[in-house]
Amino acid sequence: MSTKKNNNKIKKKKKSLAFKISMGLLFVLLAILIIGGGYIIGTLSKMEQTKINTENLGIAEDEFEQYKNANKITNIALFGVDSLSGEGGRSDSIMVATVDPVHKKLKITSIMRDSYVYIDGYGQDKINHAYAYGGPELAIKTINENFGLNIENYATVDFSSLPIIINLLGGIDIEITSDEIEYINEYINHLNSLEGTSSANIYSPGVQHLDGIQALAYSRIRYTAGGDYERTQRHRTVLDALFNKILKSPVTSYPALLNELLPYVETSISTTNILSLATDVVSIGNNLEQDRFPRDGYAEGANIDGIYYLTFDIETAKQQMREYIFNDVKAD
Repeated sequence: MSTKKNNNKIKKKKKSLAFKISMGLLFVLLAILIIGGGYIIGTLSKMEQTKINTENLGIAEDEFEQYKNANKITNIALFGVDSLSGEGGRSDSIMVATVDPVHKKLKITSIMRDSYVYIDGYGQDKINHAYAYGGPELAIKTINENFGLNIENYATVDFSSLPIIINLLGGIDIEITSDEIEYINEYINHLNSLEGTSSANIYSPGVQHLDGIQALAYSRIRYTAGGDYERTQRHRTVLDALFNKILKSPVTSYPALLNELLPYVETSISTTNILSLATDVVSIGNNLEQDRFPRDGYAEGANIDGIYYLTFDIETAKQQMREYIFNDVKAD
């Protein structure tokens, strides 16, 4: 693949936000407990707080009778929106953050953005189009109706602050493979030209200490053999490294990190609910687990009317996701 062709693809992903909203929400929950209530209540006002109609989120209450722990587990939709304003854009990243005090786990569930699902009022389409069609409310409804979940709140981010946060933390360590080096350097060079930075290229495989620009470049790679599947795995790899780095960071660094991050967050979660969730997060500790749906081996790409979709059996994916989120059942 030529460099020119790669650069064209890179430009199309210029505002890609990938996994970053998950990092933001988890960081907020952890920081709240460590810093203390008085400071945090004032800081949380920097987030854009919104309201959604909870009666229109596609939650089928009768479906949860078989999951006795469902009412104890909190699920939050996380969206990374590919739009300068954060309004009306497609959700480039779709994840579900699960705070599970029953099994003592934090879970991040990635949903493949090309998943071919039913969107109310629009028929079958890519799941990432739901946000563009009807904002966070329709996007949540689409997730709930297709995967049988009980999501009532969301957090959305459209920002380029990932490099800032990682640099404030002193960078993260990521293992780079030989087939990723060509692509990561193209993204590093492109991001340097956009941001006026001078992050170095990566010249050898193995564990590398990445700065913010390098980590963002790594998270955007999608043209290796694994395609979008490997790309979502890179998101989770960076998230895990960042999560662990945050846990090890001194308390004194948290105010600066929050001040950088919170202005980029839009959420329907109230300050009271955030503080309540934070109590559960502290009781869980650093037990973070991640999965993605549809799972490998249960989906295939299909060209429908000239457009690429990821097709799969929705009932199988629904059952697997619910078992994972509510009953902590892992993949076979």
